[in-house]
Amino acid sequence: MTSRKKSDELFNRASVKIPGAVNSPVRAWKAVGANPIFIESGSGATLIDADGNSFLDYVCSYGPAILGHAHPRVTQAIAEQARLGLGFGAPTRLEVELAELISSAIKCAQKVRLVSSGTEAGITALRIARAATGRPNIIKFDGCYHGHSDSMLVRAGSGGMTLGQPDSAGVPSALAAMTMVARYNSIETVEGLFRAAPDKIAAVIVEPVAANMGVVNPDPGSLKALAEIAHHNGALLICDEVISGFRLSFGSVAESMGIAPDLIMLGKIIGGGMPVGAVAGPAKIMDLLAPIGPVYQAGTLSGNPVSVRAGLETLSILKETNPYAALDAAGARLEAGLHEAVKELRKNGGSGCVNRAGSLLTMFIGPERVRDADEARGCDGGKFAKFFHGMLDRGINIPPSQFEAMFISTAHTNADIDRTIAAARESVCDLARGKS
Repeated sequence: MTSRKKSDELFNRASVKIPGAVNSPVRAWKAVGANPIFIESGSGATLIDADGNSFLDYVCSYGPAILGHAHPRVTQAIAEQARLGLGFGAPTRLEVELAELISSAIKCAQKVRLVSSGTEAGITALRIARAATGRPNIIKFDGCYHGHSDSMLVRAGSGGMTLGQPDSAGVPSALAAMTMVARYNSIETVEGLFRAAPDKIAAVIVEPVAANMGVVNPDPGSLKALAEIAHHNGALLICDEVISGFRLSFGSVAESMGIAPDLIMLGKIIGGGMPVGAVAGPAKIMDLLAPIGPVYQAGTLSGNPVSVRAGLETLSILKETNPYAALDAAGARLEAGLHEAVKELRKNGGSGCVNRAGSLLTMFIGPERVRDADEARGCDGGKFAKFFHGMLDRGINIPPSQFEAMFISTAHTNADIDRTIAAARESVCDLARGKS
């Protein structure tokens, strides 16, 4: 086991001044029973922690680092922009260029409003939907996470599932009551909610590929059926592509499946690693936003030029290089290797499965399949924690939660993937031998 003395010292210092010692809950490593490592730097597919340990990284900042860490063109663009100014509280040419680039890649994105986070994108999308329909209620799916706004912290995935807190204190019951929860990959539960409140539902919000209960793909045809049900009942379809947007293809994964969302949420990759979010959709819906419409949304740092410049450079590289086939191949290579690790697990009385969508994947320890949040909750958290530490001890950094996705970047090589597969098989063998 590598030394983590400096990381532990930083964690103790942070505990004094920062709630829980972290600024986002999953970083606390509660689910894996340890203090987190503190990162000093990243380059390509590699992270270096405060103790100088090197790790092959599959967290990738939970998605934005699709080009790897500190891509030279992106960092150069950020530096150039920083010299010109960090922000002006006024429009810039860069905002126009990023909106045009997003619009050119996503058909439904006729107009784009930039914000500073995925949570802001979610708040704005819901507000627009309620204004467009004159209705109060929202249907979301158990295990899908759409930011930490009050109305979305109901059966949210990822952090809430990791910490055993599917809901949050401080959320008024009246707001929670306006959020109706369906089961992912169950059109029947959606139909039942519309029957129960046919004139009250403003929108259905969904991750077209779920990535906050671990990776869960939609059943074939389910998204199309969801759009038809929403529209038949006078509701909007909101696709949350904060993770999947520009990750699985250059644009929207929903559109690649033949779906035309009424509103789409974006983030992560469109900021190139800097804080950013966006809401986009047809002009007639987006024009409900102030200053030309009645829906108010504002933000001092919305469209921040440094974030926008980083996003523009990242999207430009993705458009030029079109790495999606290579990313999918890397994902398939890792998936096949993890399947072999699961076979080793089964030989020793364990079980598990691997879900993948392109360069997103999750190895679930426990269930034989996962296609909704209930099945994801069947995972063996104790065994996952041991697997996580086995991987970390072998220099592989995976998300510290069974309910997060692993991310592959263009910086990961076949040799990196093969090293990861070997580490996974060794870590699974440790599980079988009862080693922690």
